[in-house]
Amino acid sequence: MLSQNLIGPNTPMGGNLTANGATFKVWAPGAQGVYLNGTFGGNNRWTQDKDTGLLLQKDNAGYWAGFLPGAGEGDPYKYYVVGTGSRGYKRDPYARELSFDPPFPHANCLLREPGLYPWHDQGFVTPDYSNMIIYQLHVGTFYSKSPGADGTFLDVVEKIEYLSALAIDVVQLLPIDEFETQNSQGYNGSDIFSPEDRYGVSDPVRLAEYLTTVNRLLAQKQKAALTIKDLTPVANQLKALVDLCHLYGMAVVFDVVYNHAGGFDGDDESLYFWDRGQGNNDSSLYFTSQGWAGGLSFALWKREVGQFLIDNAGFHLGEFHGDGLRFDEISVLVALNQNNGWSFCQNLTNTVRFQHNRAIQNAEFWPVNSNVVKSTAANGAGFDVTQHDALRLGVRQAIGQAAGGGSSHVNMDGIAAALYPPGFPQAWMAVPCVENHDEVFSGRSLRIPRLADGSNAHSFYARSRSRVATGVLLTAPGIPQLFMGQEFLEDKQWNDVPDGPNRIYWEGLTSGNKPMVDFLRFTQDLIRLRYNQPAIRSSSIRVFHVHNDNRILAFHRWLEGEGRDVVVVVSLNDQSLYNYAIGFPHGGRWAEIFNSDVYDNWVNPSVTGNGGQIFANGGPMHGFANSAAIAIPPNSIVVFGD
Repeated sequence: MLSQNLIGPNTPMGGNLTANGATFKVWAPGAQGVYLNGTFGGNNRWTQDKDTGLLLQKDNAGYWAGFLPGAGEGDPYKYYVVGTGSRGYKRDPYARELSFDPPFPHANCLLREPGLYPWHDQGFVTPDYSNMIIYQLHVGTFYSKSPGADGTFLDVVEKIEYLSALAIDVVQLLPIDEFETQNSQGYNGSDIFSPEDRYGVSDPVRLAEYLTTVNRLLAQKQKAALTIKDLTPVANQLKALVDLCHLYGMAVVFDVVYNHAGGFDGDDESLYFWDRGQGNNDSSLYFTSQGWAGGLSFALWKREVGQFLIDNAGFHLGEFHGDGLRFDEISVLVALNQNNGWSFCQNLTNTVRFQHNRAIQNAEFWPVNSNVVKSTAANGAGFDVTQHDALRLGVRQAIGQAAGGGSSHVNMDGIAAALYPPGFPQAWMAVPCVENHDEVFSGRSLRIPRLADGSNAHSFYARSRSRVATGVLLTAPGIPQLFMGQEFLEDKQWNDVPDGPNRIYWEGLTSGNKPMVDFLRFTQDLIRLRYNQPAIRSSSIRVFHVHNDNRILAFHRWLEGEGRDVVVVVSLNDQSLYNYAIGFPHGGRWAEIFNSDVYDNWVNPSVTGNGGQIFANGGPMHGFANSAAIAIPPNSIVVFGD
């Protein structure tokens, strides 16, 4: 029987286990009755008879709550809501996990004790923003040990050593919350506290295979092994992924969607009309009648709805040890909540910063608006960084133009103008990319190798121009973001169908496909160059030479107050250029510390280079006191360091 033991103003939302049972709390101001139903301690309690003692008690603020002794780990439950418009079951909006027996949309919620996972990551520190390199992936299609099946959280674990060797330090997961369609990019979430069940592994035989990998990775870091029981809840499989990423030096950022929730077509047990009121969509408790991407926007003028989303942000960072959040289309959120969207963002970012002061808060906002990353004290939205499209547009335009042949015009000025994000006091406040999940989704823009050479994505032109695109991204200011497969010359657009023809071609690497293997080496070495040269991670940049006819640009990077100068020369010319004079910040010896042409048919036997060094003993040029004549390979990026 429910009681009011342990129930008070600070009782947490949702179902939460205690020493002797569980507390339950849900917001349903318009409901006439909310019953807790489920199977608790092996006892079936699926009834709405008032005499059974399963009716939660309502307070003056519209919250229904109660304590049930005997409830335990893994118990299935739901609420039965009696409203003015209908009556029936509803899932807990704060459910930590769903069970699909019975199948969706009639799934049950599961009670989960978050403290049961034995974390190993106590020593991990989220990297500084200026040091970050983000790798964006979609769990369902990134990799699967079972060909044709959905990828899982534990499949990503299988690639942790690969990602560690790539030397990225932030793994950004496309949304991983429950969705109702068969496949999804993740932006139509339905139960935003529950990890997607398809990304979990339930078969004991398969789970034992993954456990072998998990424990091998733990052993390599001298950490205690896990058991099958530790990995049985889907939520714990996500926790194991985050835990191991941390042990291998990588932060994890969750992509969250607060501008709308997924469609709920035919799902009477969803968040939609949760207290079962009557009327139009503006009466559906959590939502407005404003639509976006097949769903409805959240009614952020209600304090409780805003708190629901803020709680969700804290949940990803606290319960799953996340290191940051990428917020989907905040511009849409603000547009659909013109009177409340901006203030909601301020409350959100202030709360997250108070609770997790090193977590990165990354807002997608179009068109780019620097007010998004201003402090709330200055009436900004308070996010730390924002997605930025200028470099993507500039690089992709130039690569596409270069593919037109040697006589075509290539706008190197477009790249030059985009290297530093205008209006931002620190370059790391911008997150540039040349590919992302939106850009290269099936039916949209081509991936860089296909853009570079539409006839052959592994030709010299495709390989070399793709190196330029990734090279510019990784030597420019800001927090560079790679999209899965970009690092090894994946040329197919992606989609969210795991068994379709657009799967990432991992087999190319395992079979020794030379263009792909060489490109991966190029990306790995370029990332290490970025880490080894602090000037490349700074905000300081001066573009000092742009020549559209020659298809050349050059820029200077340095570390403020220290020097550590670096000069980057970029070419989209199809021919080698010799004795090409450019300015240098000072005279004397400069080492050729990176040359992308080396990676073509590694080690390139016919590389165009500078013998490892040049001497800037020439006269003034390009605003510098010294200059040198250098060799520039075709379609290349060459880096000199002092």
